[in-house]
Amino acid sequence: MKREPTTHGLPVWAEIDHTALAHNVRVLRERAAGAAFMAVVKADAYGHGLLPVARTAVAAGATWLGVAQMPEAFALRDAGVTTRLLTWLAVPGADFAGAVSRDIDLSASAPWTLDEIAAAARAVGRPARVHLKVDTGLGRGGAYGADWSTLVRHARPLEAEGVLSAVGVWTHFAHADAPDHPTVLAQQERLFEAAAEAERQGCRPEVRHLANSAATLVHPSAHGDLVRPGIAIYGLSPVPQIEDDFGLRPVMSLRARLALVKRLPAGQGISYGHLYTPTQDTVVGLIPAGYADGIPRNATNVGPVIVGDTRTRVAGRVCMDQFVVDLGSRSSAQAGDIATLFGGAPGEPTAQDWAAATDTISYEIVSRLGARVPRIHLGAAEDLGAAEDPA
Repeated sequence: MKREPTTHGLPVWAEIDHTALAHNVRVLRERAAGAAFMAVVKADAYGHGLLPVARTAVAAGATWLGVAQMPEAFALRDAGVTTRLLTWLAVPGADFAGAVSRDIDLSASAPWTLDEIAAAARAVGRPARVHLKVDTGLGRGGAYGADWSTLVRHARPLEAEGVLSAVGVWTHFAHADAPDHPTVLAQQERLFEAAAEAERQGCRPEVRHLANSAATLVHPSAHGDLVRPGIAIYGLSPVPQIEDDFGLRPVMSLRARLALVKRLPAGQGISYGHLYTPTQDTVVGLIPAGYADGIPRNATNVGPVIVGDTRTRVAGRVCMDQFVVDLGSRSSAQAGDIATLFGGAPGEPTAQDWAAATDTISYEIVSRLGARVPRIHLGAAEDLGAAEDPA
């Protein structure tokens, strides 16, 4: 029988629930049943662990994977993941040949990118697959305005040469998390206009895609040929202002063990700068995780934590390696007790709670966790083999 890894002796760890992950992929697939499904696993799968998450997503039905940077795409291919794979963020001189040789789809927003991809394809001796990106109003990546026509015209002779094929036309939303924002429909219309122009010039794209997590959940008309959910596959809502969890389950739980429990008198300031001072005698607990581990420094006095049945907050300044919580005068907590910073069980703080407390988004809360926080993969896809026991 497969044995899950133990957390004995670990000061802090993140539990990754692959049962929840697979459930979320299935929920999202049902939302966009008529489209192909790309699981976005960039940034180490939003901090959850690139390879284990990718394998579980594919096992749950993802037909594509998406990453921002080439090294992540190479890591997936070199580990034996054969699913269709897109990477989209590169600079001049990037290893386009390595991508083409590994059968990785690439994105192009400018003619220089097409030229470097074409040169790589000639060197490797096989054609490249390219997704032409149009800036439909985000003002970030993609060809904007008349540059789109230039990009398409530049691609056509390279297609005729046989060194690349424009297999996709795509874009990114600016306001998909605001369902009623007028730019949502405008960007959608612009994408399909851009795709039609490319087709008139002779391109034959397989997929037209723009739907991120928010659009996958709340904009069916934007699904196109391929949806690209990211944060939602990790069980976090891209539209937290809507009081609906969409049936998603949080995948990551961040836990730690109390390193010290002690009593302090009323009036004793806590942590650097004494930004928290208890008004009565109390019991405090020391949590061995800090901003070097990805705990936001501005969670000082606001970050929610639960220890046993006690819901509390960070007390005083978050330090590099540790912070303190006020457990109350009647606490019977002991060193070694588990503190949950966020998770998915009823009553636990959530990543969204931390985001609200620190004026950011849940994406940042999970993806910022540092490398020294072990990811404990629970119920991972069977093809992962036995989980490594870090104890």
